[in-house]
Amino acid sequence: MPFLRVPAGLLAAAAALAFPSVHAQSQPAPQTLRETRVQATRFAEPAESLPLGVSVITAEEIRASGATSVNEAVMRLLGVPGRQDLYGGGEYSLDLRGFGTTADSNQVVVLDGIRISEADLGGTRLAGIPIDSVESIEVLRGSGAVLYGEGATGGVIVITTKAGRGRQQASGGSLYGAVGSDGLRDLRGSATLNAGNGFLLDAHAQHRESDGFRDNQRSDAQAGTVSGQWSNDWLRFGARVSQDRLDARLPGALSAAQYAADPTQASRPDDSATIRGERVSAFAQAELGAWQLALDASRREKELRSVNSGFAYDYDIVSDTWGVRARHEGTFSGAKNVLVLGADISEWQRDVLGFFGSTATQRSRGFYAKDDVTLAGGTRFSLGARTERIRKDSTSSGTGFSDRQQAWELGVSHPFGAGWTGYARVGRSFRLANVDEFNFTAPGVALRPQVSRDAELGTRWSYASGKVEARLYRSALTDEIGFDPAAAGALFGANVNFDPTRRQGLEVDWNHAVTPAFGVRVHAALRQATFRSGPYAGNDVPLVPRRTVALRGDWVPVAGHRLSGGVNWVSSQHPDYANACTMPSYATADARYAWQFHPRAELAVGVTNLFDRQIYTQAFACAGGQVTSIYPEAGRRFTASLRVQF
Repeated sequence: MPFLRVPAGLLAAAAALAFPSVHAQSQPAPQTLRETRVQATRFAEPAESLPLGVSVITAEEIRASGATSVNEAVMRLLGVPGRQDLYGGGEYSLDLRGFGTTADSNQVVVLDGIRISEADLGGTRLAGIPIDSVESIEVLRGSGAVLYGEGATGGVIVITTKAGRGRQQASGGSLYGAVGSDGLRDLRGSATLNAGNGFLLDAHAQHRESDGFRDNQRSDAQAGTVSGQWSNDWLRFGARVSQDRLDARLPGALSAAQYAADPTQASRPDDSATIRGERVSAFAQAELGAWQLALDASRREKELRSVNSGFAYDYDIVSDTWGVRARHEGTFSGAKNVLVLGADISEWQRDVLGFFGSTATQRSRGFYAKDDVTLAGGTRFSLGARTERIRKDSTSSGTGFSDRQQAWELGVSHPFGAGWTGYARVGRSFRLANVDEFNFTAPGVALRPQVSRDAELGTRWSYASGKVEARLYRSALTDEIGFDPAAAGALFGANVNFDPTRRQGLEVDWNHAVTPAFGVRVHAALRQATFRSGPYAGNDVPLVPRRTVALRGDWVPVAGHRLSGGVNWVSSQHPDYANACTMPSYATADARYAWQFHPRAELAVGVTNLFDRQIYTQAFACAGGQVTSIYPEAGRRFTASLRVQF
């Protein structure tokens, strides 16, 4: 299917579809402490009794924060550390539980029930999802290997769009426009058409341009999605098509001296990249008595065209995914039993173009079962297992492998009192070397599967004006896969199986409504990612901060006026295995004021990096005790926006 100039067409469609009348919504209060239902367990269910931790961001919270992408929302609202992506365009690599440079390979991203994580080191492009299309973002902390398979040791990010939620909506729409610092121009359009008799059409588009704060950093990002579906009281089915495109100039990394002298300069004045993506999917869901059934099928395409130091690096990716799952709920002897069964099938292929072209493939077949029994007193026991056959090949090295791995999980939760629940879980998760990793090893060395033994102890308490959750976790990894610049037998380093490593820490989430008009949320984490033995024994895994804190406030002083803002702090970290260099800690603050001057219109002004701190989140090297290969972040930036609803 050809790549279209999606936003222009969809913005026009959004305006056309939006004109049917719809009741305007007044500006909501900052805190609505209602029951939280999550999709991360493959079927929607209440979060209160889950024997695992899930953090949820709603569309209302995203809008109030002023976040412009999924990455930004997760970092700003949940305090998850992120590192600037090398291809720019507002993309960041998120790190849920301290895996540093391999974070993308140790966590899974799911969009409307479909896994969209890549099978190489290219990362998952979340900034290509129109932010106004997102209904919720759920972050499953810790292993999700039973339900989501390989590479879910660190967690799972589950993105559900407004269309993907499956609720009937009234016809309506919105238009959004913003201008800001560094030549920012952001235009969005959304529309929903309820044709009656269960038919629903949903469209979203976004076009964002920026000159960037550095030389050679201009970016032009476009994204659009259209979905159509039909539903009645027991059946729902439909299809979606999404496209996105990023044209970005790439300024390159800076040395410590260059960064100190002028962080806006470019070390690569001629580098650039274009990334184009397309997703086409179909889905069906049915409720048949005590059974819920779901089917998803998707084709995803990605094209990269780039120039790096005068050399082209281009590739095409095609990925096909199929998934079927079923949920049965029943009772026996006063206990409730929920059984979830499923199968996931995926085929992924990357063709690197040019004289040194190659083809890499990955095929996987996974089957899983999870059974939850809840006793009359509320105690819940959970047992799940997965088996997955994976084959990976590459023509560049003429190598490949096939392996079968298993994951399992045992959990329990218990209500200790009004609103107070405790839980514990243990399990096994795994990952295999991706197509970039097993192609670049020391001569004659084959990478073994990475295995993690995971344990977590948590508690959550809901009270009249808030809720708090704390999680204590530990993952003991053997044969962790990563790049070692000092690998034995390799002149320029190689991907290796490291000596045993460990991830452990404490996470705390707290949401509290101080008054009906003023709410606060705090997300804090203490984490250790260390080598347990070997030449790096006792050292931190590179690019993993030990402490993070995110504090946000949301205030509606009078009807129609809303002030929100927050501070995110990330502790120091090391870019190297020897821990000889230290990247400084940093804190950023943001604020946004919104005035709903009409029932259907809102003006807002926002600022990021409020105190204009000179910081960086990404660096790759250590030379002479100094951090180098630095990618600077922007200073203080302002945005002014207008949103109109129809």
